[in-house]
Amino acid sequence: MMQTENRPRTPLEYVRLFFIGAAMGTADIIPGVSGGTMAFILGIYEELLEAIKSVNFKTIRLLLQFKLKDALALIPWQFLIVLVAGILGAGFSLAHLMSWLLDNQPVFLFAFFFGLILASIIAVGAHIVWTPRSITTLVIGAIGAYFLVGMVPLDMSHDPLTLFFSGATAIMAMILPGISGSFILLILGQYEYVLNAVKAFDIVSIAAVGVGAVVGLVGLARLLSWLLKHYHQATVAVLIGFMIGSLRVIWPWKVVLATMIDRHGEEVPIQQMNVLPNFGSSEFWIALALCIVGFALVTALDHMQSKSNPLLRALGMGSPRDAGVATAD
Repeated sequence: MMQTENRPRTPLEYVRLFFIGAAMGTADIIPGVSGGTMAFILGIYEELLEAIKSVNFKTIRLLLQFKLKDALALIPWQFLIVLVAGILGAGFSLAHLMSWLLDNQPVFLFAFFFGLILASIIAVGAHIVWTPRSITTLVIGAIGAYFLVGMVPLDMSHDPLTLFFSGATAIMAMILPGISGSFILLILGQYEYVLNAVKAFDIVSIAAVGVGAVVGLVGLARLLSWLLKHYHQATVAVLIGFMIGSLRVIWPWKVVLATMIDRHGEEVPIQQMNVLPNFGSSEFWIALALCIVGFALVTALDHMQSKSNPLLRALGMGSPRDAGVATAD
């Protein structure tokens, strides 16, 4: 397991970290796409978990005692500040654009992210030793995610307590590759409300979701870090399963089977079915091109990070000795 060091980075490393955060923030806005997937394929996932783990009772006690210097010495604050700045920057700046794309161009948007996730599955799967146990955990993760993303959205209230628990649940999903925090908010009937709260800068609602997110994040990070340390192959395999299962909700072409009237009197879909596209339409070819762009982007980023992407190695770019050696649990 990678240990997070509280060390300064070069300016270029900080710029790269900021854009990783921006990629995570952009992904987290889209229901069905996980910021954890971006962290996973861009090589900071385990470092992120270790950084989150550093925020514990000891550091909180030091902060409450105003021993700021001692507390910061225990936290990789440079890493977290730059990463969170990228996440929040993308979240606030792209909220309007993502909302418009979801309403007006959902096929093209989801086609692009479908390519991203498909390439992520291949890139991460190349580092797994595929034993009966890892295959079993992958299947369990895929089936669990498949049925989770097919759940019917609830119509819940938007009081601060509900938003707190929604934030905690969503962030636990958000940090898992393949499971979207935004989609969990959608299932809980909070996605549109939270998105509008961000656009309107509703401090009370944002704070309720944010506090819940911090509580859920700190708890889950410790569990995931322990699992990756003791059962790395099986844990990564189940995370890949989550990504595979999530493709159900990312599939661009759907028909609405059932709708409901939400609290605002608007008709919203509650049950959809994936269908095949019209292969002769211009929409299909544009969506396919965007899917390929997303696939190529993740493949290139993964190879820049690991020098061991299986597709690019097959094309003679990089060499087997560059690849990380996977070991069984």
